[in-house]
Amino acid sequence: MIIPWQAVTPETLDNLIEEYVTRDGTDYGDEEVSLQRRVQQVRAKLQSGEAVLLFSESTGLCNIVAKDSLT
Repeated sequence: MIIPWQAVTPETLDNLIEEYVTRDGTDYGDEEVSLQRRVQQVRAKLQSGEAVLLFSESTGLCNIVAKDSLT
């Protein structure tokens, strides 16, 4: 189920984005990117519609995914 990012409280959205960008295996290439910058990049993708919040009712978990990866 896609959850509109606007429907999530700002604090919860911040926590979701920070958890997402600090997961093991998240690779940002050869350059080190600050946590603040990574959060800004993901927030911009949510705001532009390139990424969405995806909630799994079966697991109760929320994830951020690229919109074009959904079929």
